[in-house]
Amino acid sequence: MPPTKELPLARPPRTVCILRLSALGDTCHVVPVVRALQRAWPRTKLTWIIGKAESRLMELIDGVEFITVDKRAGLAARRELRTRLGGRRFDVLLHMQLSFRASLVSNVVPAAIRLGFDKARARELQWLFTNERIAPRSREHVLDSFLGFLEALGIHDRALRWDVPLPAAALVYARGLIPDARPTLVISPCSSHAHRNWRPDAYAAVADHAAQRHGMRVILAGGPTAAERDAGAQIERAAHVPLVNQIGRDTLPQMLALLARATVLLSPDSGPGHMATMVGTPVIGLYAATNPARSGPYLSRQWCVNAYPQAALRFRGRAPDQLPWTEKIEEPGVMDLIEVAQVTAKLDELLRYAQ
Repeated sequence: MPPTKELPLARPPRTVCILRLSALGDTCHVVPVVRALQRAWPRTKLTWIIGKAESRLMELIDGVEFITVDKRAGLAARRELRTRLGGRRFDVLLHMQLSFRASLVSNVVPAAIRLGFDKARARELQWLFTNERIAPRSREHVLDSFLGFLEALGIHDRALRWDVPLPAAALVYARGLIPDARPTLVISPCSSHAHRNWRPDAYAAVADHAAQRHGMRVILAGGPTAAERDAGAQIERAAHVPLVNQIGRDTLPQMLALLARATVLLSPDSGPGHMATMVGTPVIGLYAATNPARSGPYLSRQWCVNAYPQAALRFRGRAPDQLPWTEKIEEPGVMDLIEVAQVTAKLDELLRYAQ
């Protein structure tokens, strides 16, 4: 599409549409952008086109119209979206997803300004579906790349605010599991990518350490998939301390409230790590298959156990700075590069720091 040369904007637009369908963690990164838009342009109407699963959490955010898209429905989803939009035209579209499928969805969203990534980062031909681009940058965290959309619009507010209101029922759920000030470790053991997951016996060893050395309550949390339930059961069998297994037993708002009351979350590269960041709970992230500098929990990168450099050398034969920034090393056994002693040391350090 031809460029418009209209950015930065001279005055607030009437309407802004955000297109970010998935994944859960990436939608968490969008929330500070939403809050900054609301602070800068309080009269601008915000619409967010989002995936159905992610909307179950993000619809907690006030002041935003959400339009859900079933990503699995293909052409039918585009037709449904066109019908729901009913001929509306937006002043600005923020095309914040680098996938051809998302670009096809964007093509049915009329907008005068269609802002996407700079051409070097606009993978899967995203640049064909936009007429404005954010400033080129390299090797940024995903959240920082999203803040580039604000800067392109002329908003230089980089205050990271999520301010997600938690429903009363979710708060009651969380208080039922964490009723007092006893320190609590929540373990969310699974990513949707199997090769990002650590071994159940290793999680169990950390749970034993947390309970025996620090007197912590340990809660397992996660989604309802068979793989997650199986991982939870294996952790329970391997642990020598009592665990509370809530895997598959909560909603996303309930899990967010649980994370808000927890002392710390232990998780691989997955959505719950970014959910914990939204509510200010530190995260011990387990990273070998992916690079925490790009996708780690934004406010807890110092607490991540980072085996990505070793993985890069072992599985790619190169140092991380010689690999493409988006390179994933999702190989069998890659997470075995992370040792239990490294994780317990991070937990010990974090708890000392928090005192």
